[in-house]
Amino acid sequence: MDRLIRACERLQEENRDLKARASEWQRERVRLVEKNELARGRVEAMITRLKSLESE
Repeated sequence: MDRLIRACERLQEENRDLKARASEWQRERVRLVEKNELARGRVEAMITRLKSLESE
């Protein structure tokens, strides 16, 4: 019975750790998506400026 209790406690702790890691990965993903969108906006702005210079 004690082994079963210890295994259950260990699995609960592991589950908490995995949930915390999943949450960290989700926050990192959001940060990277935001960073990617910012970079995309900058590249599009540069392309627009280059096209306007080209047409002059």
